[in-house]
Amino acid sequence: MKRIFHILLVLGVAAVLGGCEMDHYRSDTMTSAQLKDDPASAVYTTDGNYSMFKDLQEYRGTTDSGLSYQKMWFHMAEMRADNVNLSGRTTSPIYNSACYNDDPTLKHGKFFWWIAYKIIFSANTIIESLPEGQSDADDHLLGENYFLRAIAHLNLSCLFSRQYSHGRENPGVVLRTSTDCSVTERATVGEVYDQIVSDLQKAAQLMKNGTRRGDAGYASYDAARGLLTRVYLYMEEWDKVVELADEMLGADAAGKLDPDVANYFINARTSKETLWCITNTATDTRERSSLGSMYYSPDGTGGTGWGECYTSDPLMELFMRYPEDKRFTSYISLYGQKNDGKKMVHWPVPAGSNNSYENCVAFDVEMGANGQYEFDFSGKHYVVEERIVNTYPEYYIKYEGKDQRVFVRENTDKITGIRNSYPQYYCSKFSWQDGDSNLSSPVMVRWAEVILNRAEANAMLGADAKALADVNVIRKRAGIPEMTADNMAERGYQEVIEVVNDERRMELCYEAHRTFDVYRQKRTMDRRFAGVHPWEEVRYDDPRILFRIPYDEISVSGIPQNP
Repeated sequence: MKRIFHILLVLGVAAVLGGCEMDHYRSDTMTSAQLKDDPASAVYTTDGNYSMFKDLQEYRGTTDSGLSYQKMWFHMAEMRADNVNLSGRTTSPIYNSACYNDDPTLKHGKFFWWIAYKIIFSANTIIESLPEGQSDADDHLLGENYFLRAIAHLNLSCLFSRQYSHGRENPGVVLRTSTDCSVTERATVGEVYDQIVSDLQKAAQLMKNGTRRGDAGYASYDAARGLLTRVYLYMEEWDKVVELADEMLGADAAGKLDPDVANYFINARTSKETLWCITNTATDTRERSSLGSMYYSPDGTGGTGWGECYTSDPLMELFMRYPEDKRFTSYISLYGQKNDGKKMVHWPVPAGSNNSYENCVAFDVEMGANGQYEFDFSGKHYVVEERIVNTYPEYYIKYEGKDQRVFVRENTDKITGIRNSYPQYYCSKFSWQDGDSNLSSPVMVRWAEVILNRAEANAMLGADAKALADVNVIRKRAGIPEMTADNMAERGYQEVIEVVNDERRMELCYEAHRTFDVYRQKRTMDRRFAGVHPWEEVRYDDPRILFRIPYDEISVSGIPQNP
């Protein structure tokens, strides 16, 4: 019988060793010494590292149905932004994320910190034990672990530290580059990013001559380089972004994209567009505990999915400029749509608590004899005025003596199409893999992002024509008109970077980019739209942006808390 030391990472920083008799090694708990004794185990240990991104984990003696890296990452990252509205108070910490109301005892922050460092520790066991240069296959395996260590550090930094563009010397996260956890201190943001760059460069070097071991759930040479374009972008190393993306994309950027955008996310594991995703199979379905459950429910009742987070009005308006946009028609759907020729109208009003806003909603909106929408609401008759703003229609009514912008949508059933006054515009990017409404392999890095990374870098370098060319590669695939230097001004854009930002928002919505895109550019997040979150604008230097470092970590290691 072999002797195994079970590694328990306490709070992501301290390794506690204990022993018991077992016939096999758990793939996420082997020590470097054990791996050297059994080199073949590096394969299944690495596979165990991947599994920690998707599997439910036993944490503090329990296995909570919602505790997985993939779910916590996407929810924590996305709910800080302006693409999603949460339609009601929930016992899930997703509410606290949406309201910028976190504290260091909440389980989502504690779990994510813990599981991220567990992944990093396990990757370090491979990095320390697998000699470089034995074979292309072994080097590729080693490179995969450098990649996993890099993305785990990057995502921790995005959530718990200021963006790199706010200053290299700001406090970062704990940097772990070995299994020695005897010292715990916060590195600077610059030190963390320097290590991430080094790890991704090393990962690419090691994987260059090898072959990806399976579907897009395994890291690869291009996955490492694709993630590196993101890191360079965050670091505002514009020239490096362009140089690397040019090398990767070659002369045919469009050829890197999946032409079937409507089915891309269903087929993410096998699509040529995916550089790296978190692979889930049919056995990994989680029903209402899945990542996509909060964004989608095929029955609209919470029976097969909670379906409590909807597409925000600002994002809807951006998509509705071109209703034929394949990204909109494929992934954004209104539950309960009646299609009887009538419309509904809704507009935000104060909810009376938490400075949040709900909606006034009017159904059975019809076209009047004068060619304008008309409806009755609370005993009054309203006529909707259409105004063309930057070539796109906007709608207004006179409400309580003032001009009030309203949103005109397809009509829905009053019970199933509206929840707590919010239209149920679902997003299905995390649904319908293998015909399961709660199954997906969430995409972490893809070619469309690389193209948009280059577009942003070129815009910042003043290479406007190149930036617009990349934007139009994405727009052409979506089936919407090109944006040019001649037409962008009439559409309300003064600078090309504004065009890039809106295209990036539409293309990558729900994929955990928007929060960081806004704040790293030192912009203000405009969250003045209906939802249970506070109606407010959040400046990029607001201390609430940062998640709180878990109390358990602070109390044990003594590292300083975020302000």
